[in-house]
Amino acid sequence: MCIVNREEAVLRELNLYPQWRLRESNGKAIGHPAAPPLVASAPVQMSVPAETITDAAPDKSREQLISELHWPELKAMVRACTVCKLRAGCTQTVFGVGDEKADWLFVGEGPGADEDALGEPFVGQAGKLLDNMLAAIKLKRGNNVYIANIVKCRPPGNRTPEADEIAACLPYLQRQIGLIQPRIIVALGKTAATSLLGREATLGSLRGTLHDYHGVPLLITYHPAYLLRSPMEKSKAWQDLRLAVETMKGLS
Repeated sequence: MCIVNREEAVLRELNLYPQWRLRESNGKAIGHPAAPPLVASAPVQMSVPAETITDAAPDKSREQLISELHWPELKAMVRACTVCKLRAGCTQTVFGVGDEKADWLFVGEGPGADEDALGEPFVGQAGKLLDNMLAAIKLKRGNNVYIANIVKCRPPGNRTPEADEIAACLPYLQRQIGLIQPRIIVALGKTAATSLLGREATLGSLRGTLHDYHGVPLLITYHPAYLLRSPMEKSKAWQDLRLAVETMKGLS
């Protein structure tokens, strides 16, 4: 009887066993723990009335106001936000989850049905794959990792967010980045990549290159939902994660 250990279980889930292995300089493979079970966090409670935030500085632009908020006020403002049309069609906002002083920041596109229901990003099948991708590079959700999206509300039918929706929500993510001060950002998919870079480009042209987001290294790879539909691209995603790991090592 063949016994599959926890390391192999993670890599087989990624459909890349035995390729998905990092190696030390002496050639020995580094083991990777299995991803932890997904546990939805409780919805964020609004501790500061959103009206208080906006009324406190009527002479400031919305973007300037957001750029000065701290975590409690920022979470409150996101929860109460009705700036774009997405809020009217979703169950709740999905703020983000993880270590608020993380070195690693992963940014996706927007919440799906599972995320909209539970209030946490990447909790469906794509989230399971993301957790396994993290485990493959010895990371895990909530431990030196923060996960967020470009938009905080689920687009109808999981469509791509429109330009005005991204523009309305991006200041929230920008402030999250300012508060977290990550050492590296990994953009998951074209929408996340082009929104952070502020320019249009194909995902293929952006992958494999180290980009810059206001002084923070930015790496770009496929969205886990795309990898579920196109498993043959997982080897390319592994190359991207290896580049991210090597980049982080260079920052030490």
